Amino acid sequence: MDLFDYHARKDAEAGRPLAERMRPRRLAEFIGQSHVVGDGSLIRMAAEQDRVFSMILWGPPGCGKTTLARIIAGDTRSHFVHFSAVLSGVKEIRAVIEEAREQQRLHRRRTVLFVDEIHRFNKAQQDAFLHHVESGLITLIGATTENPSFEVIAPLLSRCRVVTLDRLTEEEIAAIVAQALADEERGLGASRIQLDSEALALLVRVADGDARAALNSLEVAASLARPPEASRPGTGPVVTRAVMEQALQKKALVYDKCGEEHYNLISALHKSLRGSDPDAALYWLARMLEAGEDPFFIARRMVRFASEDIGNADPPALGVAMQAMEAFRFLGHPEGELALAQAAVYLATAPKSNSIYIAYGRVQEAVAEKGSLPVPLHIRNAPTALMKGLGYGRGYRYAHDFREGYAPQDYLPDDLRGRVFYHPSDRGYEKTVSERLDRWRQLRRKAAEGGTPPDRKP
Repeated sequence: MDLFDYHARKDAEAGRPLAERMRPRRLAEFIGQSHVVGDGSLIRMAAEQDRVFSMILWGPPGCGKTTLARIIAGDTRSHFVHFSAVLSGVKEIRAVIEEAREQQRLHRRRTVLFVDEIHRFNKAQQDAFLHHVESGLITLIGATTENPSFEVIAPLLSRCRVVTLDRLTEEEIAAIVAQALADEERGLGASRIQLDSEALALLVRVADGDARAALNSLEVAASLARPPEASRPGTGPVVTRAVMEQALQKKALVYDKCGEEHYNLISALHKSLRGSDPDAALYWLARMLEAGEDPFFIARRMVRFASEDIGNADPPALGVAMQAMEAFRFLGHPEGELALAQAAVYLATAPKSNSIYIAYGRVQEAVAEKGSLPVPLHIRNAPTALMKGLGYGRGYRYAHDFREGYAPQDYLPDDLRGRVFYHPSDRGYEKTVSERLDRWRQLRRKAAEGGTPPDRKP
């Protein structure tokens, strides 16, 4: 390489984003994920022994999936191919397979195929890999932010080991930032950029475990930093909290409305409501709304919750949830969000009962078990003389003819006579329902035993 080529390469390197320049090149430089790359870990041992296996790296953005794939390929002296699921199709997959055959035939090199965002591949694209992963022609390393069991076909998933990567901690993000500030070759060390403690704390918090986001924000903040004061010779520009706030703008919350986080957050809201924690319910509600979740999806889940987890312990809860949904339909963003918040607090603080949910489940089991049992004759409709002659409606007791508005008689099919599906709780309004049902069931038992039926109205 002559002097001109050297400087051209230096200029090209300097033009790359800081996050790309600071990408670790060896496991020794890798920060975080000690359970995966630490001493004695599976991946470290596989890399050191040159026995790399097909895997799917599952973790949040900026946790090191792409970096780890590159390091594994480099440490095992493999031919590395970076493949984007977003930009490539079956045609490109075939070209990669042919290239892998050439590498194996001419150079006896293994091909490590890194597929970024593998969850975006459709079934046909994933099927195209299947045989070649199975034969060992390629070692597949997929990266995804989504739960692989939702997005990757079962045959391919069974041939790969799923490696779960964690969101980086604030301490690990701070260490990565410090590394970038100190590195004079690839980082900002030559510029002597200074980061005050408040700016660092803000950067680490807003990065939310994403190393790439942290380094990108650091690079922007460094470009906005003021030159050092005359009284501080030998120091570089200072990044203050105000400068960092300007660089950060507003970071979008990590959320995918079709992926696992979507279900995790709605589960967190549902369980917070069930657990009678209004503060947690409001937090998860705000998380979803701020991330762009469909408010009607949230409202529908709250309507369901009102029946599943509150039921007749507080019958108005269902109306509150429905009214909140209609209020949002009328007001829209952002005014309507308060109606959803009001409903969330009401549902969280209402007395809880899942008696309706359990009772309906028991009924479904009975229907599946017994099939289409006939309607008892005395409660059948009898609009014609023929039907009356067949006994339809004979012996039916009209409840309003009795003083208590209750007539003891059987309404279930004969094969289910006496079966009790609904057991109200002793919470909220259901306690009143329970007392009332106990009285009615007692009257029915007496009538069945030949006792005196309730008085008729005069």
